[in-house]
Amino acid sequence: MSEAPTNSSLMDALEIFEATEANLVKLERLWEELQGMIPGGISFGENIEYEDRQRSYALLLESLPMLDGWKPTARPLDLDTIAQNRIDAAELGEFGIEQSVERGITDPGRELREYRFRFNNTRKALIRDALVGLIDAIDDDLRTIRAAVGPEPEHREQIEDALWSNLREHVKQVEVLLGSSVKRPTRWSDMRRHIRFGYPGDLHDIENADWPQVKAELRKGLYGVNEAMPIKVADLSTLVAARPSGPISTALSWGNIDDATFERLIYALISNEPGYENPAWLMNTNATDRGRDLSVDRVIEDALTGTLRQRVIIQCKHWTTKSVGLSDVATLKEQMKLWDHPPVSVLIIATSGRFTTDAVSWIEKHNGSGEAPRIEMWPESHLERLLSARPALIAEFGLRKH
Repeated sequence: MSEAPTNSSLMDALEIFEATEANLVKLERLWEELQGMIPGGISFGENIEYEDRQRSYALLLESLPMLDGWKPTARPLDLDTIAQNRIDAAELGEFGIEQSVERGITDPGRELREYRFRFNNTRKALIRDALVGLIDAIDDDLRTIRAAVGPEPEHREQIEDALWSNLREHVKQVEVLLGSSVKRPTRWSDMRRHIRFGYPGDLHDIENADWPQVKAELRKGLYGVNEAMPIKVADLSTLVAARPSGPISTALSWGNIDDATFERLIYALISNEPGYENPAWLMNTNATDRGRDLSVDRVIEDALTGTLRQRVIIQCKHWTTKSVGLSDVATLKEQMKLWDHPPVSVLIIATSGRFTTDAVSWIEKHNGSGEAPRIEMWPESHLERLLSARPALIAEFGLRKH
């Protein structure tokens, strides 16, 4: 089997995965057919159709590339071998041996399921960065369409087809990336239908119902919550027995992550926190984004007055070598005026660095005046405090590595 070129494009890689899946699907179908041909009891004799499927299975099995150095090796047993194994187990009369024989018969199916599981996870890793980029692109497409038709269009005619072209293309690309490895989001077909119709009401439904749920499910499917973190020890009790001592490090290794990962960290922080709803990753990293990187609704419950929802914009600045200055804060505050549907209640500036003294003083005076939006500072020290109570995020994003 030839090796894939090291500089292959994403599309080249996807084509290889597609060919692999085609053979895997054939193997899964063949195994299902072979299982149906295996007698339930002891039966010797030829079955030409079974033998032909055995041969096809062996050829397809050889075609499968390895995943992390492993691939299925178990092949369907001959019918006579199955019959003889069952006779031998029956003569011994031990239940465990009979179970072992039956398990040996179904080993190919178990190995195929293992390969399918690994295949799906590997394909998710392949498409992850590209899919994140397409999610950002679709966000941009929807904002472009909305800007063209206005917040409340007076006409009810179909929106000009050309305005939908980029969105349609990006949605098609998402379809290609998802393949069969990532489950289609719940409202995926609804969103496709609304794009096809293309009326102002369809745009409203996409913005407020379809896309928020689709985006959330896509992100959830990509950053697998069940993926294991590497652990350096086999038994945690050995760490306790060693009675380790030494200084406790509170500083996090911010240099281990880049700008996009810093945004992902903040997104994960607000996504899992009670009191925050509808988190959205609204702009490309380093985009000219009017200061808006992340958006979330802060929900404040009051038994007497009811529920208050505040629109919060979080500006992420992965600045490890410089501080957020007065001019940076003033610029961001002015940019918030551009986002007035709905207006921004709180601006959070999250940084892996610090704030200058002038910036801190200006923010305190601004907040004291009662002028909107309220500005909250999340410097390095604040983030370290938040994350110390959420060690799983520290591990997931590799912030303790030296």
